[in-house]
Amino acid sequence: MTVNRRRFLSTSALAGSLLATAATSASATPTDVAGRDRARVTTGADRLAADGWRRLAGRRVGVLSNPTGVLADQVHVVDALVRAGVEPAAVFGPEHGFRGSAQAGGSEGDYTDPRTGVPVYDVYGVDTDKLTELLRKAAVDTVVFDIADVGARFYTYIWSMYRAMVASARIGAAFVVLDRPNPVGGEAHGPMLDPAYSSGVGLRPIVQQHGMTVGELARFFAAELLPDDGVELAELDVVTMRGWRRRQVFADTGLLWTPPSPNMPTPDTALVYPGTCLFEGTVFSEGRGTTRPFEILGAPGVDWRWREEVSSHGLPGVVFRECYYVPTFGKFTGETCGGLQVTVTDPHRFDPIRTGVDLIVTARRLYPGVFGWRQDHFIDKLTGSDRFRTMVDAGATTDDVVASWRDELAAFRRKRQPYLLYR
Repeated sequence: MTVNRRRFLSTSALAGSLLATAATSASATPTDVAGRDRARVTTGADRLAADGWRRLAGRRVGVLSNPTGVLADQVHVVDALVRAGVEPAAVFGPEHGFRGSAQAGGSEGDYTDPRTGVPVYDVYGVDTDKLTELLRKAAVDTVVFDIADVGARFYTYIWSMYRAMVASARIGAAFVVLDRPNPVGGEAHGPMLDPAYSSGVGLRPIVQQHGMTVGELARFFAAELLPDDGVELAELDVVTMRGWRRRQVFADTGLLWTPPSPNMPTPDTALVYPGTCLFEGTVFSEGRGTTRPFEILGAPGVDWRWREEVSSHGLPGVVFRECYYVPTFGKFTGETCGGLQVTVTDPHRFDPIRTGVDLIVTARRLYPGVFGWRQDHFIDKLTGSDRFRTMVDAGATTDDVVASWRDELAAFRRKRQPYLLYR
């Protein structure tokens, strides 16, 4: 398929006017860093709705979404489309499902949505061939993606988007992204994925905390990664936000938080997740089965020393509280765990990945008889290679580990620059 590169990196007619003014409209909205005078961000979905969904009129639309795909009035975009007379041909549900009822690693299956009567196809875990088959079955000519990401490579929604982009390219369908804020801001951090460690929690090479919106990622994917799959999109439209800028975290946006998954209950969870999710690759509890997943960490046999030690390291923008808890599900169900709670005090100084690394390095040193990696070495998939695990096992310091990815991180920051939409 021959495609004009400028065309598939364009935005829709509605969004195009914002490209020239995205930076000025964002910077013109006052926001103090503590969030006391929070900016009002307008999402891509709300901009398209305000325009009467005209971009989608006359199209046979398939929507890839979950509970985060809501307008400012908290009506889901699929419900709003049906109400506006632009009924989708199909809805595609990612991990946790279209309506969001499934736990981690689960989905809702295929069904007819009882509210709208629209057929829903389960696409979590399906490969690109199967997804292509489902798009053909639904006979869609336009795929709309509207899901809030949390900014970490191992959060699976961005890879659902990637597969949907490849599938759309195969059938010649347009791809429309309704952009939403990256809740942890626009800075990139962490190691690059080694393609040899590609998996469902890291399909293609990007860094661990990519610092991009889903719209920016879609532009990056289309230009840098889809050609490696031998495809090009016929059309990529990103309906941009109004009022978002790179330094903003979710608390600065003025938007209401919708949990993007059952264990991402608050924006505070998202802030720590790019670093503390690494505990999923260890035998320690990452706090599933508590009211503060990914903020509460620990294991039986852990005591006050962990909190005292990491508190002495001067990690910026974060404090730690000694805590004890009994998970209701997940690791150590029904057992008393000792550990700590991570609380972000200044999200603009906080580095979640450095913090996660330091917590693991310290836990391994203090509790050699308790700490360990999962036997399947899932940590390698989370970090993108075996480097982190082997360095920690060899006694590397936090500074050693963070320094090990400095050059690849700098290269990624340069590579992503042409695809950024916001200052």
